[in-house]
Amino acid sequence: MCRLSALCFTEGVSDTIVPDTAQLSHAGGLFQLLRDGNPRTRAELAKLTGLSRPTIAQRIDQLLDLGLITPVVAAASTGGRPSSQFAFNPRARLVVAADFGASHARVAITDLSGALVAEAGEERQIAAGPVASIDWLRASAVRLLESASRSAADVVGVGVGLPGPVEFSTGRPINPPIMPGWDRFDVPAALRETFAAPILVDNDVNIMALGERTAAWPDTSDLIFVKVATGIGAGVISGGSLRRGSNGAAGDIGHAALPRAADIPCACGNRGCLEAVASGRAIARALARAGTPADSPGDVVRLVKAGDLAAIQAVRQAGRDLGEVLTTCVSLMNPSAIVIGGTMAQAAEHLVAGVREVVYARSIPLSTEHLTIAPSRAAGDAAILGAAQLAIDAALSPERITAALGQ
Repeated sequence: MCRLSALCFTEGVSDTIVPDTAQLSHAGGLFQLLRDGNPRTRAELAKLTGLSRPTIAQRIDQLLDLGLITPVVAAASTGGRPSSQFAFNPRARLVVAADFGASHARVAITDLSGALVAEAGEERQIAAGPVASIDWLRASAVRLLESASRSAADVVGVGVGLPGPVEFSTGRPINPPIMPGWDRFDVPAALRETFAAPILVDNDVNIMALGERTAAWPDTSDLIFVKVATGIGAGVISGGSLRRGSNGAAGDIGHAALPRAADIPCACGNRGCLEAVASGRAIARALARAGTPADSPGDVVRLVKAGDLAAIQAVRQAGRDLGEVLTTCVSLMNPSAIVIGGTMAQAAEHLVAGVREVVYARSIPLSTEHLTIAPSRAAGDAAILGAAQLAIDAALSPERITAALGQ
């Protein structure tokens, strides 16, 4: 059962962050102050921003016209007429969030706070190709909207995660190894046939990193999210922002060289990759060769949960191998959290123990003094949460709101 309703997006911080002067010249900038959900009066907004009362009144009227804010119960009065308060209205519009994996697909409709409205999912092979997958996404999203008595016109953003490299600026997959037929397929163009809204497409690990941080680590500005499943990848958040690199390839640690794997071929065509020995697929193959029946990462997890010693030892070693690579990441990035997700995180007790064993032993004390290494808290919801947040941030950006007002 989905846990989205229990994993609320944490909005705002302890200190109010005021947009810069250029942003405040338009209603979109003022709106960023109200996204934390705290009701404020016109006078409070004027004090926070330094804008005049007439300007604040004009901006409030514009945001009310868009439906993005709503009047709330009047503030306590100290005499005279009570002051009107205004707050973010997350139900004004909706976003579509989609997560495609190698063998699954999931779509959800959320409001502008990330709260779940409806969802659907099924086992689907990404290798079926882009046309069938996108058709399924569009049809499923429309059905969910109808079930909520809404329509595509209510959708102001779409976020999609794909299990392969994505050129974020265009939303096109680039040479994805497990996605035949998807290379450079224009995902946003296909979705615009149904949704007239910003459409954001990213690698699934980046999406998961964003969802994990938003849902479970909102005060952590430097985090590495590692997905260990059929393959291995990482999403990097530094300074509070997701880092994709110049071509969207940041975080591809699965193909970092590992001395222990020097002679082992990898699916990428090289030898000696971390993924060749530490991924769920590699562990399953190694166990099968040793006489323990395992065909998939899920089989490995089941064996570990059943107490199979060979499987437990293999997962622990995979954690150590992953720790070898993450030690370098810790030295380079100095994160305050490393979060392990993906299918193999269901065996987190042993996988995370192996990572900790190596990272804490091999890293300098300063870099690990406040470092937490833990399994994902968002678990299977990380990707859909991240896809929703990606769409929400695009839909509610100052630039997008300003454009909606024709300014």
